[in-house]
Amino acid sequence: MSLNIRRARVDDAANFARLMADPAMFGGLLQMPHPGEAMWRARLLELDAPNKADLLLVAERGGELIGHAGLAPGGASPRRKHAMGLGIGVVAEHQGQGVGGGLMQALLDYADNWAQVLRLELSVYTDNERAIRLYRRFGFEDEGTARAYALRDGVYVDALQMARLHPNPPALR
Repeated sequence: MSLNIRRARVDDAANFARLMADPAMFGGLLQMPHPGEAMWRARLLELDAPNKADLLLVAERGGELIGHAGLAPGGASPRRKHAMGLGIGVVAEHQGQGVGGGLMQALLDYADNWAQVLRLELSVYTDNERAIRLYRRFGFEDEGTARAYALRDGVYVDALQMARLHPNPPALR
């Protein structure tokens, strides 16, 4: 079955709430358990505002939402306009099937060719080897380890800080 990648819509709120209620999904992200559909609807409405720099994509297979990926500004300071944070999540039973790679390709196309992004940043738990391999495959490099970065299931876990600089920054002809 083919993979469809598109921008998230407000009517995806129930699907986001369902995805993020799965411990296998929220445990790998900085999400909290028991997400509400109303919270996701509000978040998606906010992202739909004109001139919003954020990008949130979803991956569908057979009409089912199986993953998501997004970019968010690196900060409010004008000195950080060249940077964006990246996040990605794929339903456990669809990992290893090209979903993460498809989402990553779509994000990198947007960042490199349309959004004037020089630096992409992310944090990934140090035990998430599959995600780390994906990020390295797309040019992300390790920048350091944040000890006791987040509380996950009652235990503080470390995260690897990674970044990717645009491989061929735009220039005048």
